[in-house]
Amino acid sequence: MKTINEHIEKQQFKPVYLLYGEERYLVTQFRDKLRNALLGDGDKMNVSVYEGNSINVKEVIDMAETLPFFAERKIIIIEDSGMLKNSNDVMADYIKNIPDTTVFLFVEEEVDKRNRLYKAIKDKGYVCELNFQNENVLKRWIKGQLAPYGVSIDDGASELLLEKSGVSMTRISTELLKLVSYVGDRKNVTREDVSEIVTTVVTNRIFDMITAMAAKRQKEAMDMYYDLLTLKEPPMRILFLIARHFNLLMQIKEMSVKYVDEATMSKTAGLPSFLVGKYKAQSRSFSKEQLLSAVRTCVEVEERVKTGRLEDRLGVELIIVKYSC
Repeated sequence: MKTINEHIEKQQFKPVYLLYGEERYLVTQFRDKLRNALLGDGDKMNVSVYEGNSINVKEVIDMAETLPFFAERKIIIIEDSGMLKNSNDVMADYIKNIPDTTVFLFVEEEVDKRNRLYKAIKDKGYVCELNFQNENVLKRWIKGQLAPYGVSIDDGASELLLEKSGVSMTRISTELLKLVSYVGDRKNVTREDVSEIVTTVVTNRIFDMITAMAAKRQKEAMDMYYDLLTLKEPPMRILFLIARHFNLLMQIKEMSVKYVDEATMSKTAGLPSFLVGKYKAQSRSFSKEQLLSAVRTCVEVEERVKTGRLEDRLGVELIIVKYSC
């Protein structure tokens, strides 16, 4: 991110950029920032946008070869094409010889770093991976988002907001707009406001469900499951999240035994740093053998559902019953 900001500040651009990563909010922000810096807000004549996995590469190259219309450069934006996961040798070869008057901007969700096009872009231009941000960055960003409304938020409320909404900046920004409307003239967001207004993401509901299972509160765990079904969450997605959660608990437990520090746990398990302590505490409710058994059971249930030997909704119920008895 810092490098792109420097390119914009100095007005010294690479001929090709690749933006990708799990934090779609930042990917979109930097896409628009680069576009505006390269062309200016009002120039619609010198930008071409191609989307999807059925892009005609020859058409794109022909467009890249045409001169810009009364401007220094033109920009070609290619979004969610799949070219960075599947091979596209024609585009990979062309990237090596982009005209000085054209800048390419690729926007993808996932890439394969072994891909020829990826390597060509990295060699010729700049690759920027934009992933979920850590707790401290998000707290500062939350305050910055609220500042234009004259609304403040304390650290405790920010932490609860992150716990409930997760680390997606797109989701957080939606919740912040709800909070701004809710507090009105009060101009301060409290933990009580967050508890009242912010929607809890499904992964947090899974955490609470497994907490209930560990405490042998079977009815409570089942009620949470039925709530998710009422919210139109597919049973197979719930099964996936339960399996993922047990797998994370197993990783955290193994690292705890080895006295691995929380920063390393966060990076290894792919968990936000502020959640590691909660996962460590929850992992103590299960033995390593129980967690391994739970992961295997989830895999077995998934296989039985996919082969038509078990109804999906019942499959999840069986897991909840088994590990809450």
